[in-house]
Amino acid sequence: MVDATGSTAQEGGQNQSQDQSQSQSCRIIFGISMDRPSSLVSSAHRRYSTFEKTHTEILSKLFPQTSIQPQDEESQRRQKREEEEEKAEFERAWRRMKLGLSAFGMGGLLFSFWAIYFFGKPPLDEEGNVADDEFSKLPEIQQYIGRTWRTVNRFTQFIQEPSSQKLLPDELLAPYVQPPYTLVLEVKDVLIHPDWTYKTGWRFKKRPGVDLFLSECAKYFEIVIYTAEQGITVFPLLDALDPNGYIMYRLVTLDNLNRDLKRVVVVDWDKNSTKLHPKNTFSIPRWSGNDDDTALFDLVSFLTVLGISEIEDVREVLQYYSQFKDPVAKFRENQQKLSEKMMAEELKKSSKPQPMVRNWTRRFFNS
Repeated sequence: MVDATGSTAQEGGQNQSQDQSQSQSCRIIFGISMDRPSSLVSSAHRRYSTFEKTHTEILSKLFPQTSIQPQDEESQRRQKREEEEEKAEFERAWRRMKLGLSAFGMGGLLFSFWAIYFFGKPPLDEEGNVADDEFSKLPEIQQYIGRTWRTVNRFTQFIQEPSSQKLLPDELLAPYVQPPYTLVLEVKDVLIHPDWTYKTGWRFKKRPGVDLFLSECAKYFEIVIYTAEQGITVFPLLDALDPNGYIMYRLVTLDNLNRDLKRVVVVDWDKNSTKLHPKNTFSIPRWSGNDDDTALFDLVSFLTVLGISEIEDVREVLQYYSQFKDPVAKFRENQQKLSEKMMAEELKKSSKPQPMVRNWTRRFFNS
């Protein structure tokens, strides 16, 4: 019996030591303390109670029919008091909003009366006397309202329209050099194109040949850039696109160029953007960012020939090419035909037999 009891006690001690080692292992692995299980239980109970209370309050506000009514009188009084406080706070907020709206409306009404009085006063002459205008024969109240409305319309028109009727300044006078022609270019998808990649993000690519194009066109044309897009996003790019300053002006509309339209060429890919100058438009293909594009090289050849030829009215030439789907390709075809014709004439002239008198004279002086 003693041996059995001793062995049993020894096994119990071993089991207890194993439990302690396992508990220590749990503390090491999970980072929690097993020494005070009662504190953990109480903390978890408090957190669950708080969560349950918050969850119940949210559900009771969203779905009043699911709310649990308190049983004791103290809880009922507390709930009633909270509801009364919420109602009182809502009423105070509503009163503040009504006072704010009333003050805003009163201020707007006073400003309207002041504006009608200030802008609706009759005009005065140089001596300070009241002068007649188109509203003088109307009743006095209508006079003030009519003059105020006229002022508002003028201000709106001033905001919407350019401050000057001339988009471009007058042509340069001697000793300054004014180019004989004006070239108006759309910048987006004609000279540059927005491009996005995972590596670089958003950037603007230059169309192949744009540097040569600007330098050659500047010999015969006053270069003007315009865009149908937001100028505030496009125009800053022109400083990097044109470091040599070939571009002279930048516009966002083509209403009144202040130039002789017989010497104006407008280049764009979208004919809807050049409805104000259809006879001056030369369309080229829209550039989508491909690196094998050659449109600017063909276009600079066309414009160079136009400038060298000193054509009086460019609209005749532009109208001829406007009937084709791809004017640049048609010009390239015409240029090829002209080159072949000139080579044939030169070949014909060189193969033509010379007169006998000329041959005899040459042999006479050479002998």
